Amino acid sequence: MSRMGDVLAGIHAAWEFDSDSVLIRYERGLRTPKLLSALGERRIPLAAIGRVTLTPGKRGTVVLQAEPRPGADPLMEAAAGQLKEGCDPYRLVLPAERETLAEYYADELRAQLTDSGPAERFLVDAPEVPLSFKAYDGKASFDGRTVRFRWFWTGASSAKWKAGDQSFAVSALTGVEWRSPEVFEGHLRLLRGEAVPAPADQDPATVVFGLGYGPVHESLPFAAAVLAAVRGRGSAAPAVPAAVAPRRDPADIAERIRHLGELHLAGLVTDEEFSAKKAELLAEL
Repeated sequence: MSRMGDVLAGIHAAWEFDSDSVLIRYERGLRTPKLLSALGERRIPLAAIGRVTLTPGKRGTVVLQAEPRPGADPLMEAAAGQLKEGCDPYRLVLPAERETLAEYYADELRAQLTDSGPAERFLVDAPEVPLSFKAYDGKASFDGRTVRFRWFWTGASSAKWKAGDQSFAVSALTGVEWRSPEVFEGHLRLLRGEAVPAPADQDPATVVFGLGYGPVHESLPFAAAVLAAVRGRGSAAPAVPAAVAPRRDPADIAERIRHLGELHLAGLVTDEEFSAKKAELLAEL
């Protein structure tokens, strides 16, 4: 391999080569894709890389591309091929005049690759917890052990509202399903082994994205961290001890009770459900 500490700087990122890994540092700037800025830096073990290519890019550039082995990186597993080209964290764009240097590093990397088949476990660290983001119908948070969904009365369906805020221990999950917010019906679903899950807007184990909600740079790292924890391969960041839940804002409680009353008047919530949920909300004050 090249000398330890060698750096190849490109557009929006720089790769630093070590004896057994590549440290990728992403720029933080207005022109850098938000996902890359959010990732900050990632250390990619050479054992996680299955293939390296160098191809012509657009407008006088070349592209050095490292392709992770299937199952090696929780971020790419959660993305499931949905990332746009410019957001690919394994893609380094360089000016065409640096092609010879890029080819040198590509050859050095290829010489160190030992396996292109599926990895038995995650080899790349997942994004660090705690993580949270706002979806259209609720707020999702993850502390390393438990995923929580808190519904927004302005966006959540009556089915989700009636089910109440949700908590899911990673031990009860089988995986995650991330559908990019940049496509129709984007969402994050927590999989629990159901044969046919409910539609995303009706499923209490799913938060729905929308315009400006659940952006890729927030929801994808979240999905990757949950997936790594579910698989229990040690790639998830250490869990953060749960803090004592703060008292809810009285105005927020009042809004939720008002919305609950609307559902009650519309016949979507029974008298018993209305009374029980109202008491539950008042207890949070």
